[in-house]
Amino acid sequence: MELYFFRHAQGQHVLRPPQSLQMLDPSLTEIGEAQADWLQKTFPVSTDDLFIISPLRRTIQTALIWTNDVHCQKIVHPFIGPRMFPLLSAESAYGCDQILKIETIKKEFPQLEMANIEEIHWQTGINTIPQDTFVDLAKQFITWCKSLNKDRIFIVSHDGTITAYRQYLGEAVTRDHFLGDIGWHRVTT
Repeated sequence: MELYFFRHAQGQHVLRPPQSLQMLDPSLTEIGEAQADWLQKTFPVSTDDLFIISPLRRTIQTALIWTNDVHCQKIVHPFIGPRMFPLLSAESAYGCDQILKIETIKKEFPQLEMANIEEIHWQTGINTIPQDTFVDLAKQFITWCKSLNKDRIFIVSHDGTITAYRQYLGEAVTRDHFLGDIGWHRVTT
């Protein structure tokens, strides 16, 4: 199975850091929308493909623009929501990284499926959970991905999350390995 981790397109939260990082629920910028459109042309997808999407507006928008007019399966999953890398205290978390409530996603994006996991994970996400807890959830997530029996899965997530998963999967990584807007990394498991 191949996992293609993609960082979301440019969001409003990166325009004027550090203040903009506290913005709640930022959308994509016009540049971000164009980047997501570029993904559609550069990485064409089919109805057989599967997208797993972080529960934030900017990742959802990236995936929906990318898959526009392609009726492939799209599942929102909090185990690929924002994750600090390296892990800092909860007080260091940015406002822009608060996951959307499941009710909001269902109402605003009814075409998306929600991962069938315990409600607590939809409330807490993975941003600031202890490393050993993250490792347990990452293992569950990868096992779940394998159970879907897909040759390839596209995961639309965040730079810290992608780097944390790369580390979990055995790569030696640092913040220098962060991906830029719509950057991607392929992993074979």
